[in-house]
Formats: sequence, structure tokens, C-alpha cells
Amino acid sequence: MNRLKKLSKYQVFWPIVIFLLILLVNGIVSGGSFFEMRIVDGHLYSRIIDILRNGSKLMLLATGMTMVLATGGTDISVGSVMAISGAVACTIVAGGGNVAVAILVAILAGIVAGAWNGLLVSKIKIQPIVATMILMVAGRGIAQLITNGKIVTVNSDAYYFINGGYILGLPFPLFIVAFVVLLVMLFIKKTAFGLFLESTGVNPISSHFAGINVDRIKWMVYTFCGMMAAVAGLIESAGIKGADCNNAGLFIEMDAILAVAIGGTSLNGGRFSIPASLFGALIIQSITTSVYAMGVAPEITQVVKSIIVVVICLFQSKAFKESIAKKLNFRKAVKQA
Repeated sequence: MNRLKKLSKYQVFWPIVIFLLILLVNGIVSGGSFFEMRIVDGHLYSRIIDILRNGSKLMLLATGMTMVLATGGTDISVGSVMAISGAVACTIVAGGGNVAVAILVAILAGIVAGAWNGLLVSKIKIQPIVATMILMVAGRGIAQLITNGKIVTVNSDAYYFINGGYILGLPFPLFIVAFVVLLVMLFIKKTAFGLFLESTGVNPISSHFAGINVDRIKWMVYTFCGMMAAVAGLIESAGIKGADCNNAGLFIEMDAILAVAIGGTSLNGGRFSIPASLFGALIIQSITTSVYAMGVAPEITQVVKSIIVVVICLFQSKAFKESIAKKLNFRKAVKQA
């Protein structure tokens, strides 16, 4: 019991528990077929693999969004940046360009977009939601200009590999996520950046007087968030073998913010956990996969998903749990009396 209490203090504990519970419910409802795995042509297939592969975009976005929210900011332009990234890459590949060059230019476009958001927030001091709303609205227009208002399709196996490729039987997007997260975690844990980031979110004024360059920290995290959105855009466009500027990453910024919130990172900034946010992203993706697997009608899928997310958020709320505990203790005391 004491060991469980110690484990529950870790921010990543409850997101892991919730994710496992969702998988368990799926296994019970499906009669165990949910956990079935099969190997076809050396590739591993299962519902869990589908959750991991389809959730890779959201995990990348959650990684960048965690760092932005840790500063007390937000970025609602990531969906549009995904559209820009996909438009840039597909236009280059469709025009006969090199896939590696297309990827680098697309990521550079995401970095520029993120740097623009960071400039507006850190230097010009525009509220984060307003600053990023500018690119959220304009970004899809920029993507449409890049593609001349058309859905650009590509027939490159090398480009498709970004989403549909396999290494050691596992989908390639999982390796992209693992590589990015490993680098980020090493950077945060092995340097003082993580402490500076958390300090900026807790109290930016005190952090400034302590010698931390708060503006630079904010600019860096928004730039990084833009880069993560660009990589997610590459995965999405590779999956559909084209750039659909109207629908690429549509409303995914809300899921990214929600994933971080489910992971326990405060929207006011401060303490954060990237592993917890990753499991938050997997929770959202597993809910989506579960709802579809259970045959819920598409028109009410979002309603069901919202209800489940509200329950999860209440379950994680310290104030809510304390309120329930007080009521239970009160009823117990009344019965004993």
C-alpha cells in the first residue's frame, strides 16, 4: 500500500493507469480479440499497434505542447502548421524533388512558423492564444497558396515510408516518436533547461530577476512546438500520400492541449512531464479507436469521447477527489453516529 502511495505521487502514474484500464475494458468488451496480434509479411498488426501508430502524430504534438504549456502559454496553430508542412513536402516531391530535401524544407517551414509564434509571444508580448490564432487562421491559406488550392498527391514509396514503413516489424512512426522523445528527455534532464522552463512557468518575473532569459526560453519552446507540428504533418501527409490543406491536422490542436492536460501539466504553467503527456495522447487515441471498434455511430463519436474525457479529468482532479472523500467520510460518520 505504501509503495502504491509512493508511485501515485509521480505525474505519469495516473495516465498510465487510465490507459491500461481503457485497454482492459476493450479486451473485456471484445472478448479478448482486442489484444490479438498477427504477423503479416514480417509486420506486426494489432489494435494496440494501430493505437500507437495513429497516436504518433498526437504524441509528437503533445511533446511540443507540453513545453509551451509549461511556460503558461498555448499554441493553437499546430494543425495549420501540419498543413503547411505537408503542402511544402508534397509539392516538392510531386515536382520531382528529392524526398530528403522535401523533408528538411518542410521541417524548416515548421521551425519558421514556430519562431514566428515565439516572436509574437516573447518579444511583442501578444497573448499566446491570440498570437497563435493568427497563424491558425492564416496557416491554411498559406498551405493553399503553396499547393495552388489543389490536393497534391505523391507516388513516392520513399515518402510513404514515413507513415507506412516498418522496421523490425514495427511501424516507422514509432521510431520517429522514440527518437524525438529520447533527445528531448536527455536535453531536459542533462541540462538546466528543464529547470529554467519550469521556473518560467511558475513565476516569469522572479525567473527574470534570477538571471533566466525568459523571453529566449519562450521563443525556443514555440519554435520547437512548430518543428514537432511539421514532423506530425509529414507523417499525416505520407499516410494519405498527399497534401489536403483543408483537413490536415484539423482541430488536432485541441486534442494536443487535452493530452497534455490529461497528463497532469497545468495550463497555468510550471511542473510538467513529457512521459505523462505521451500517455495522455495515447489515452485520447485509444478512446477514439475504442469508440470506432465498438461500432458507435460517427455522428455521436465526439460526444462519447467528450464524456469519457470529462470523467478522466474529474478522476485526476485533486479538488474533486478531496470533495468526494469528504462526502464519503461525512456519510460514514453519520452512519456511525
